[in-house]
Amino acid sequence: MKNLFGKVSEIWSTDMAIDLGTANTLVVLKGKGVVLNEPSVVAVVEDKGKKSVLAVGDEAKTMLGRTPGNISAIRPLKDGVIADFIVTEEMIKHFIKKVHNRKSFANPRILICVPTGSTPVERKAIQDSALAAGARKVQLIEEPIAAAIGANLPIQEATGSMVVDIGGGTTEIAVMSLGGVVYSNSLRVAGDSMDHALINYMRKKYNLLIGESSAEKIKKEIGTALATSTNTFQVKGRDIRSGTPKEISLKEEDSMEALSPILQQILAGIKDALENTPPELSADLVDMGLTLTGGGALLKNIDKLIAKDTGLPVQIADDPLACVAIGTGKALEQEEIFSTILSEY
Repeated sequence: MKNLFGKVSEIWSTDMAIDLGTANTLVVLKGKGVVLNEPSVVAVVEDKGKKSVLAVGDEAKTMLGRTPGNISAIRPLKDGVIADFIVTEEMIKHFIKKVHNRKSFANPRILICVPTGSTPVERKAIQDSALAAGARKVQLIEEPIAAAIGANLPIQEATGSMVVDIGGGTTEIAVMSLGGVVYSNSLRVAGDSMDHALINYMRKKYNLLIGESSAEKIKKEIGTALATSTNTFQVKGRDIRSGTPKEISLKEEDSMEALSPILQQILAGIKDALENTPPELSADLVDMGLTLTGGGALLKNIDKLIAKDTGLPVQIADDPLACVAIGTGKALEQEEIFSTILSEY
């Protein structure tokens, strides 16, 4: 009976790695790989002054910008850190139950990645949310380290490795060697900033009001760092002057112009990192180059723009969207190897 209970307990408390992103949350179960990839969105309904969670993830994202007065679809994380503690706790709880087939007493050990620029208070908030959601132990790993592990970079060796992880809320830039971070910087500009730049551009140039979902579609369909084609994309929204629905044809050049200010900030961050890298490691980067991870790495021609601006070879990770989650999962499975880079608060 004791052995049986022990086995059941082990199944219910499978260790988890979580990439708790501003845009998407990915969950890796030990030994099983990525088992969940859903938007970091929670729909909350208010009834007689009481708030309760209506939907989480994919279902909640479909409600963004379409909810009635008593329902709000919100993103509980902003710039990679918790903006709403209670809703984040509910979201983590939902994902824990979902990957454990909704068994209510799953109490896994959880490894969560955090931005390098997050403060001890922000890290403590992430840990507290996971503990309140049912975790028995919570450890943290910095995002660029997780991204480097996921991209199979030789960060344990005495050679320089550089990662630029462009997520939803933050862009993480880091140079690593001998299992540690030599230089890191966390920029609060990333995928969400690109969406907002497109929204502002459409309003100023075309007097067209669009929502975040439409901006994200533009970015995926026709967004580019360097315009190399005459492709167009039909965009629907509301005419600011007349208030009526309107449709325009958007060119690749338009998206490049809209995204340019955000990309210039990311390029400036990369140059700062290169300027602050020790000469010996800089020499390594001439050959190794830098690796792009995160959803922003999928923006068309972003690798070409960075290579052109820095003179370094630029590679895009095999699975940029899941790279951080995969790396977090590897660190979870090989705790003895990566124990020095895992932290608790």
